[in-house]
Amino acid sequence: MSVITMRSGVLNLRENITVYSLGKELDYSEPHRAMRFYRFLYEILQSKSIHLCFSHMTPVFTNLAAPILKILGIPVVTWYAHPSLTNNLKLAHKLSNKMVTSIPTAYPYRHDKLVVVGQGIDTHLFTPSRASINHKDPLILAVGRLSPVKDYSTLIRAVTHLISCTNHRIKLLIVGNPTSTKDEHYVQLLHQQVQELNLASVVTFQPAVSMYKLPDIYRQCTVYVNLTPTGFGDKVALEAMACGKVCLAANTGFRETLGIYAEQLLFNHADSQDLAEKLAYILSLSDEQRQAMGNYLRQQIIHLHSLERLINNLLQLFRQLTHA
Repeated sequence: MSVITMRSGVLNLRENITVYSLGKELDYSEPHRAMRFYRFLYEILQSKSIHLCFSHMTPVFTNLAAPILKILGIPVVTWYAHPSLTNNLKLAHKLSNKMVTSIPTAYPYRHDKLVVVGQGIDTHLFTPSRASINHKDPLILAVGRLSPVKDYSTLIRAVTHLISCTNHRIKLLIVGNPTSTKDEHYVQLLHQQVQELNLASVVTFQPAVSMYKLPDIYRQCTVYVNLTPTGFGDKVALEAMACGKVCLAANTGFRETLGIYAEQLLFNHADSQDLAEKLAYILSLSDEQRQAMGNYLRQQIIHLHSLERLINNLLQLFRQLTHA
């Protein structure tokens, strides 16, 4: 297997995998990276027998390679799961044999070539806790990049509504880091909001952790909240569900995954009052009721989004295209 990537770091790979970095980690210019792309592509095509090209979230790579691959009869599959509809994506859609995505609403263009394959959650890593967790106060959890699109301010306002209307003693934990100057300003606004709403004793911010430490964090919560709008395929929500946790979501693309509980668990995006009401309902349930709901959601993740299902779906599609 040969992998061309925009940037690369320290790797520990099997012997049959070779990674070619275009050098963004070295601050190479775009023309330099384009030249390296075609040099690597030529080297790969000259030295190896390539049956299929899989482009992951890089429609520009599809557009650079597809004209050459088409001449050679090599099919192209492009993965894309993001609400941004760009000219690069439109062209990649035209040049690809198939487009794949995690959930239907995560693909913003025509669906004539689209195959929905699931998100690919490691359900052997993300598992429910084997021991019962007793909370002094219910814990509401949100995980992800600290960015405006994640809409944490709505969650903070919802917590204020929840406390004032129900007298619930609750805690809110937000786990994540900013990744840009704009995000850092947003984090400052969130801290300011917490102070203005007198929630300093309720809301805690924690830096991002590695994927392997996330299951323990998910297992500690009473309810998980995902606030990104429809069009995204936030895997953190699916990871929480794989850990057997009840998940409230603003993303209607999760309706199939939430299944029989969709009406109770979907809330209107950026609507703090609606979210507060849904949180109040979940917190009013018994531990046994929440556990039954969480167990159902885990089975939905296994059925729709497990890593094994994703691999099987992709392999089936690849076989169809290479044996056509």
